Amino acid sequence: MHVLLATDGSQQSLEAARYLRELADPGTVTEVTVLAVVSPLAAVPFAADRDTIDDIDDMSFRRAAERATEALAEELRDWGPKINTQVYGGSPSSEIVKAATALSAGLIVLANSSTRAEAVLMGSVAHRVMSHASCPVLVVRPAPKPRRRRR
Repeated sequence: MHVLLATDGSQQSLEAARYLRELADPGTVTEVTVLAVVSPLAAVPFAADRDTIDDIDDMSFRRAAERATEALAEELRDWGPKINTQVYGGSPSSEIVKAATALSAGLIVLANSSTRAEAVLMGSVAHRVMSHASCPVLVVRPAPKPRRRRR
């Protein structure tokens, strides 16, 4: 089975890659494509680079996306399946669904890092992918924050 692992460069995307590695049998997964999509209307650098911009050259969205895909590929490198990286431009949800179809992916894995307010106001990439994908979608949510004990 070919798995499409989508990343936005966030820590949550890294956690989704780790979850895939724990959950899936490397004997069943034959190939993993790590995909980042750079929106043409992006106003801020890729999630992975928000706090690490040293100079104007580092503001290349495509370069940041390439680094994000390589980081996830490195996380999976010794797991077993063949690992590929790709960076597309366009609407993240549309490009993820198109890539999954083109690759004949049997599973899409992505993180859901949007808040409930963001999801209600703008819709989440994860929700749009789930609504339009022709294969199963595994959405990895952030771990719950510890609750503060009441006194």
